[in-house]
Amino acid sequence: MARPPAKGEGAFRTIRELSEELAVPQHVLRYWEQRFPQLRPLQRAGNRRYYRPDDVALARRIRNLLNEEGYTVKGVQRLLAGKAAAAPAVPAASPVTAAPAAKRSTGESSIDLEAVARIRDLLAQALVRD
Repeated sequence: MARPPAKGEGAFRTIRELSEELAVPQHVLRYWEQRFPQLRPLQRAGNRRYYRPDDVALARRIRNLLNEEGYTVKGVQRLLAGKAAAAPAVPAASPVTAAPAAKRSTGESSIDLEAVARIRDLLAQALVRD
């Protein structure tokens, strides 16, 4: 049987077409719809799913994060919800140094707040892998 010509970038995709394009089973796409509220294809008569270009791009990103970047489902949920990107990005080359900074005394030890903030920013940047 001859395959129909490939659809354009702006065309809607059925679950079968998206499944073949991403090389993931259809049941995985349905599972992602349950786990990621951002992934909401149109559902028409007979509950047929039609993925818009934005849905296709999101499904690609989810597949990439899960299968290639090594994220867990919970990690991708947090990333897509924007919780991991709350901290501002810092340059990757900025080392964490013990520079003089505002310190707060907590009993026996003191905490370098700027160093803690730099570590937090570096960790947030590592979580955001776009």
